[in-house]
Amino acid sequence: MAIQNSQSIEVEERETPIGNPAGFLKYIRYDFVSGLLVFLIALPLCLGISLASGFPAIAGVFTAIVGSVLTIFMSNSELTIKGPAAGMIVIVFGAVTQFGYTGGVDLAADFQAYRMVLAVGVISGLIQIIFGLIRAGVVGDFFPTAVVHGMLAAIGVIIMLKQLPVAVGQTAKGEPLEILRELPEKLYHANPEIALIGFVSLLILFGFGLWKARTKNALVKAVPSQLLVLIVAIPMGIFFNLTDEHSYSFMGYSYELGERFLVNVPSNLLGAMAFPDFTVFTNAGTMLLAAKWVVMFSLIGSLESMLSAKAIDMIDPWRRKTNLDRDLVAVGIANTVAASIGGLPMISEIVRSKSNIDNGARTRFANFWHGILLLAFVALLPSLIHRVPLAALAAMLVYTGFRLASPTEFINVYKTGREQLIIFVVTMVAVLATDLLIGIAIGVAVKLSIHMYNGLPLSSIFLPYLEIEELDEKTVLINAKGSAVFSNFIPFRRQIEQVGLVGKNNVIVDLSAAKLVDHSVMEKLHELQLEFEQNQLTLEVRGLDGHRQMSSHPMATRKLGLTALRRITIIADEQLETTIVDRAIALGVSGYTSMTCRGLGRSGIAEADRKPVVQVRIELITKSAIADQVLRFISEEIAATNNVSVCLETVEVNFHAKY
Repeated sequence: MAIQNSQSIEVEERETPIGNPAGFLKYIRYDFVSGLLVFLIALPLCLGISLASGFPAIAGVFTAIVGSVLTIFMSNSELTIKGPAAGMIVIVFGAVTQFGYTGGVDLAADFQAYRMVLAVGVISGLIQIIFGLIRAGVVGDFFPTAVVHGMLAAIGVIIMLKQLPVAVGQTAKGEPLEILRELPEKLYHANPEIALIGFVSLLILFGFGLWKARTKNALVKAVPSQLLVLIVAIPMGIFFNLTDEHSYSFMGYSYELGERFLVNVPSNLLGAMAFPDFTVFTNAGTMLLAAKWVVMFSLIGSLESMLSAKAIDMIDPWRRKTNLDRDLVAVGIANTVAASIGGLPMISEIVRSKSNIDNGARTRFANFWHGILLLAFVALLPSLIHRVPLAALAAMLVYTGFRLASPTEFINVYKTGREQLIIFVVTMVAVLATDLLIGIAIGVAVKLSIHMYNGLPLSSIFLPYLEIEELDEKTVLINAKGSAVFSNFIPFRRQIEQVGLVGKNNVIVDLSAAKLVDHSVMEKLHELQLEFEQNQLTLEVRGLDGHRQMSSHPMATRKLGLTALRRITIIADEQLETTIVDRAIALGVSGYTSMTCRGLGRSGIAEADRKPVVQVRIELITKSAIADQVLRFISEEIAATNNVSVCLETVEVNFHAKY
């Protein structure tokens, strides 16, 4: 949907929009409107993500404001929205929990844990700056697609498990599997009035979201589902009088209501700022824990941010390309500043960025306007934010988690190959059972194991064997031998970029000698092809005809070796040989075998003399689609007036032999 919407943007200007001072005024009518609509989505999500992470509600707003104001001056990413993301909830909440977060039981301990995590955020931001300066943005290419999607799906499941109890007026503590075990009891003891707010919010999010996906009405598509939730949930909270502490009875049970079911925001923004406690890095009891979370924050945050920026580049109507290293520096600086004043970690957020494109944004100033509007709203109308029920925010996060782990994710992964689904599910389960880093490591190990089972040469696990040949002044041939898989794609990519994009050459990548080409490499080569097109160059990938696909998906993993083809054996009058062979070649058959033979059909055997007839035997080996066309030709044009016998079978052949 996002791609279609982005392509439907009416481009009035001929030149590519650029977020410079001149562009600020030139495109303000587009960027301000988009910033306004993104703000309406971002406000409740910032509040909900903060609370789900164990931070004060205002922390996410700090992050979005800092990200929108700072990054537009440092990153060249025109359409990404910077801010807190649901994908980081699990990491941040895990950090505050290990530093002593009690979930409101001990407010002093909670605040201290919050400040310790802020210190982790500052150091993580500095590491992200270093990542960008040493051009480590390419590291994102190491992680297999199925592993990344499995990690995000696990995060989605964890978000749903933790937020479903909140949506019905309960709380959830413990590990994901522990919460899952206790979930039926939590739902059974739901607070009816709070649960009604949560249920109605979920109904709006899923129902209106489904309507938006199916309708062509531009007005309906422009209305954020989250805004409708607030329009309905706030009056419900007022009707249930959530601002006053009181109890009520329902079906013989008594339930408590009060301000604890509403968002708590300070009236003074400056007073709400909190500052890091760097003793977490000097205390022997917390030093190792802090180092662990620095790795998690900087690694997962950088990976998610880079993947989001790359995804948005692919649907940018003007095909502008983000410098990932520069963007990583910008995100790192903004994260350092945000954590210094009490904010959550930020990334280039995919959902709000897609909405930014769909709303017609032209430049990075749409991100700026969304942050300025957030600042104005929380500064001028904090009392209105206080009216937002926590159940409504929890419902929004449940919806976000569902989208990360929706059934369509499983279906899409399965379509790329059964082995991809295995990697996806194993990673997801491993993250749920352990933690993010261990889960990702297990997913990568499973992928490597499957590759080795499929014949991945040990010598080319991490280093590709490349032979470079100049075909002419503007064309370079790269022969890849051994394998082309996720674990060796970083040097492979650098070589392609060096001889192609840097050297201004067209590139041909020949994979005919690669024993294995995996799904991640197929996707990344496709991305590179788009990048070459943007630079008025071509990247041609050839040599895959001799590989067997693990599925019918165009980006499926391919294995060199025996290839499944169709063999057609035709017995006909020898005078028909030329006709049959010429048509078969015209339909795409690349070769054939024919020989003269003698024999009889059923009618000849019935005759007394049984005299053999001279015939021709033609054998074709080709792909299924071409085989179907040949059979149709034989049936409609040959068999109608001639005696002919046809045999069709599936065979496996070595494509690098004659066929």
